[in-house]
Amino acid sequence: MPARHSLVWLSADGWQRAAQAAPADYRAVLARWQSRDWPAVLRRRQPDTPEDQLCLGLALPPDANGDKGRIPFQAQFGDVGRIADPLALRAALPHAPPAWSRALHAFAGDCLHSGIAMRIYGSWAWQILTQQNYLTRTSDIDLLFTPGSTEEFRRGIALLAQYAARLPLDGEVVFADGQAVAWKECWQALQAGNGQQVLVKTRSAVRLAPMADLVATLENA
Repeated sequence: MPARHSLVWLSADGWQRAAQAAPADYRAVLARWQSRDWPAVLRRRQPDTPEDQLCLGLALPPDANGDKGRIPFQAQFGDVGRIADPLALRAALPHAPPAWSRALHAFAGDCLHSGIAMRIYGSWAWQILTQQNYLTRTSDIDLLFTPGSTEEFRRGIALLAQYAARLPLDGEVVFADGQAVAWKECWQALQAGNGQQVLVKTRSAVRLAPMADLVATLENA
């Protein structure tokens, strides 16, 4: 099963079937996404989703009031053309807004030096993928960090905390089986010590779990 935030391109028949099953208000947007060959994003699986279907979504650029429309829909596995990981941070650097550019290049360089891979999702990713205007003065940089060991996890969290003073860094740490926790919650839990619980997002649910249990999945990797 692909991970949340994966980029999903549908076949022409897939887009048509998704549009037919979606509310009428969504159909014109889905048709536009198909015509531009833009991807959808894999979202958390809803409890009533048939086994042969994926839960997908796409986000619209903010309107005049700053509100962002989000369109959830479903598609069959057989209608998927291809699936890709979220955009790598280093590949996104040429598209960084000027206000972020210098600090973001420094952050990416430190990540590379430390052997840490970051990926992006959210508004900045949508802007790169569709070339529409998603970013505003209050936009965050949504990052995905998937550590392979406890030591990498602690190095990555420390880098995120270090650069958060210079950049609007947000996003998630992804543990085993796609369990995701906001990196800021991870940082706060590490500062507070053992026993702290954090909000965990899985492929199909949201729950509370001890931070120590998630770290243990890295120790046993």
